[in-house]
Amino acid sequence: SMSRVVNKKRARKMLGTLALLSTVAGLPPASPPAIPVPTDAWVASSVASRSAVGQIGLGAAGGLVVGGMVGSWLASASRATRTRTHSLADQTERFKRAKAEGNARFLDISTVYDGAPLRGKRVLVTGGNKGLGLALTRELSSQGADVVVVVRKICKELQGLEGVAVVQGVDVQSDEQVTGMAEALAAEGGGAFDIVVNNAGYFWEQEETLSNLSPAEQLKQIDVCAVGPMRVTAALLKHGLVKKATGKVVIISSQAGSVEWRRTQNKDKGHDYGHHMSRAACNIAAVLLSEELRADGVAVLLLHPGFSRTGMTAKYSHIWDEEGAVEAEVSAKRVLHEVMQGDIGTSGKFVNCEDGLQIPW
Repeated sequence: SMSRVVNKKRARKMLGTLALLSTVAGLPPASPPAIPVPTDAWVASSVASRSAVGQIGLGAAGGLVVGGMVGSWLASASRATRTRTHSLADQTERFKRAKAEGNARFLDISTVYDGAPLRGKRVLVTGGNKGLGLALTRELSSQGADVVVVVRKICKELQGLEGVAVVQGVDVQSDEQVTGMAEALAAEGGGAFDIVVNNAGYFWEQEETLSNLSPAEQLKQIDVCAVGPMRVTAALLKHGLVKKATGKVVIISSQAGSVEWRRTQNKDKGHDYGHHMSRAACNIAAVLLSEELRADGVAVLLLHPGFSRTGMTAKYSHIWDEEGAVEAEVSAKRVLHEVMQGDIGTSGKFVNCEDGLQIPW
């Protein structure tokens, strides 16, 4: 709406060449408002057993009718899921276990997801023009959130999304552009954000080995995936754009950042050096950030969204099926479920959004 767009003269006075526009130049009126910028553990609580038992039968009074070895197995599975704190390193075995146990939370996030609490929340999403970021933006919009998407370049898919404004021309690698973004949002006067989702990421298309080692690509991945979230978060905090006491800073990381899991997922292989280094750097930054912001009551939620079928993982499309990769829309709900569950008590923990369990460092 026009109320989201700051007066152009005031914007120019504060930011020089920065202009806040109600629509993106060259796009139809349906386009969202645009702001160009210059150069402890998840507990299953018997979800798995409820899903499986439902296929066995209910008593007349609604009580579960389970007996013999089946009942014993279900009780054992339920106890196991309740006592788990950490996810499995082997992606294929993780998916197999979820199917064997009928883990509804893993296999169908809609059984536990409720986006209603997102209504009216002010949310910022970086990298919201494709993949997971776009799916997050669409879901937030559908739930009635007030969304600001920060992108390098707007896409047609963002057009017409209700409650969504776009800040374009922002590369999270640029100090100048990130600072300009924060200044523009502060000038707009929309207020502090309830949730900041640092989603912008980068994964080199080639599989990096010693034979094609690229220090330049390694540094780019670290800059985008590890330093990028710090740039954005620091700029927003400097301008009072993250709510204290209740605010949440979300950092989309990856299981690739787990050092312990490399001995399983990259056993006798190695590879993708820059990718893994960038995510490990991202993780340590998030933990340090969580400690610095704890006194202000701002939670830092470090999330692995799960294996998603997006352009970023396309080079692994041959294992999508066997490892349980899901569409970006499903990953978005998994992420938002954990965002709503997370608080200062889980701040700084590394969580797998597939099952809600922790990932070891």
